[in-house]
Amino acid sequence: MPQSKQPFKRFPSAQEDAHASSIYTPPCPQTDSPSYRLSYTDSDFIMRDELRPVRLQLELMKPELLQQEHGIKATVVVFGGSRVPQEETAQQRLKEAEKMAENDPANEIFRKRVASARRVLAKSHYYEEARKLGKIISETCHARTGCKLVVITGGGPGIMEAANRGASDADAKTIGLNIVLPHEQAPNPYITPELSFQFHYFSIRKMHFLMRAQALVAFPGGFGTLDELFETLTLIQTKKIKPLPVLLFGRQFWEKLINFDFLVEEGVIAPEDLDIFQFVDTAEEAGRIIFDSFNADDKY
Repeated sequence: MPQSKQPFKRFPSAQEDAHASSIYTPPCPQTDSPSYRLSYTDSDFIMRDELRPVRLQLELMKPELLQQEHGIKATVVVFGGSRVPQEETAQQRLKEAEKMAENDPANEIFRKRVASARRVLAKSHYYEEARKLGKIISETCHARTGCKLVVITGGGPGIMEAANRGASDADAKTIGLNIVLPHEQAPNPYITPELSFQFHYFSIRKMHFLMRAQALVAFPGGFGTLDELFETLTLIQTKKIKPLPVLLFGRQFWEKLINFDFLVEEGVIAPEDLDIFQFVDTAEEAGRIIFDSFNADDKY
């Protein structure tokens, strides 16, 4: 078969000009000056405070264009704590904390670490539930004609890793939206490499979570999980986005953490705002709600 011709371009591409500049520019004081660099290859210029609007736009556009190229049309968002590992890891951490406490029984910090490690171990079953949910979503969608749901997480460890891992277990694409943090942060190994993104701006990252979201599942977590969850609830409440299923996984955890009825009693939210979300306690229950909430053929 004859190869299709490339579209005619009258102007050189940005890559072509950058290449020409690097090869054919003669060295002299003028060309050695930072002012002579092409603006889009000048990292010092791009990093200036005045260029923040440009960086915001780039951070919005890069993941958007790459997801389009990979055919990502609809996602299920999974939020959850980075500190909730699988059971084996939680047991090992508890043993280590207990050993430290035994060596220094008067140390109050070590005793608190033991108590915290026990609580984390008690929550480690959520890791397996998140992994199971990731697999259920991916396998069920694969079996349905026209379904293109892809699991998306914050890309880190804990619950996020578990959901990505479940999708990977089903040989499905899965997305991670990582973010630069002061401490060590790396994407978990179960994200599809071509769909592993890194962000500087929390705001743009949260926008990408919701741009293709068809459902959202919030597992137990800390400040980050709460931030992401409540922004979503606010956007639905204020009709800034169209409603979607919001599932709070682990009724006992969420009802102990947040007294939603108190907010209604105090008049700071409306009774119907409680309909924005619902509680679930198993991956199978969450999967049924997600797939019952829309017809795959109509959605995609």
